[in-house]
Amino acid sequence: MTVRGAPRKIAPLSECRRVLIVLPNWVGDVVLASPALSALRARFPDSHIAYLGRRYVADVVAHSGWFDEFIDAPEKSAGSLLSLAVRLRRERFDLAILFPNSFRSAATVWLGGARRRVGYDRDARGWMLTDRLQPHRNGHGFKPVSMLDYYNAIAAATGCSNVSRRLSLGHGPDDETTFRTRLPQLDLNRPLVVLNPGGAYGTAKIWPAERFAAVGDELSRRFGAQIVATGTAAERSIADAIRAAARQPLHLCFDPPLGLGPLKSLIRRADLLVTNDTGPRHYAIAFGVPVVTIFGPTDPAWTETHFEHERKVMLALDCQPCQEKICPLGHTNCMQQLSVDLVIAAAAELLAARTQTVGSAVA
Repeated sequence: MTVRGAPRKIAPLSECRRVLIVLPNWVGDVVLASPALSALRARFPDSHIAYLGRRYVADVVAHSGWFDEFIDAPEKSAGSLLSLAVRLRRERFDLAILFPNSFRSAATVWLGGARRRVGYDRDARGWMLTDRLQPHRNGHGFKPVSMLDYYNAIAAATGCSNVSRRLSLGHGPDDETTFRTRLPQLDLNRPLVVLNPGGAYGTAKIWPAERFAAVGDELSRRFGAQIVATGTAAERSIADAIRAAARQPLHLCFDPPLGLGPLKSLIRRADLLVTNDTGPRHYAIAFGVPVVTIFGPTDPAWTETHFEHERKVMLALDCQPCQEKICPLGHTNCMQQLSVDLVIAAAAELLAARTQTVGSAVA
């Protein structure tokens, strides 16, 4: 990736005392940006760093120590964009760093008066940026590149050196308190398996709920594992399907949801996460927790981290990966034909290794 177009008479990086960082919109992408966010804090240790993002991602970056202020991104309307731009102008940011590729994010910091604006030259927004990174292209589209490296390149463009590829997250006592309050019955001396059967991306990448229940049943029988299934209130139908299909005891945290902050406390205590390709997958990687990720329409290359304790379970159909939220062929075979046995085999391998390691450490 190359950087182009830094014109004269812009703020030198050494003089950037007020820095605005526009966060990605998806939970998983925020975690993938964590090495870059950490590096930017180290690059600007004495600067005031503000994050601009969706309200729910504030819990993801909480307790990280990487920022001084969080600004809620408003709903997508012309009026809200102008109101936010007025506020940003009052705050007089020297530097704005854009992780999203959207035209709107560039327009926000341009209208907001940031003197220097760093981001990828995409979506017809290059003219609003002072420092433009060029993404890898593949014909008329974009070559799959891990978002981890994609975001790290942004940090490097601001002068960060030796940016890590290790994901990280902060956690705090408030998250721990909520986790303990919601799940007081958990015995943390027994294996703990978390199931994440939902996903905000779209229905195409959701593996059937009853199969998650079957995986939980087998791990409960084979390892004596406690099973916790998590999701959002909007995924209540998934919770109902798991409850109906499960033959072993399990705990459901859907309505009300556990919350993105306390979910960090749950996953960092887990011995294994079994999940669709969605945000909590990256929580597990950040905390070094073994994870089985079930892939359907999405391409693993976009989110590759090379975490040694991850097992990716995916078929090799001609139609995948399509990157579509809803199956364009109407059958979701990439998920429907993916068997329970494949997921159990990957999960059992990781859980056996994990419990043996933990047992040896205790002994």
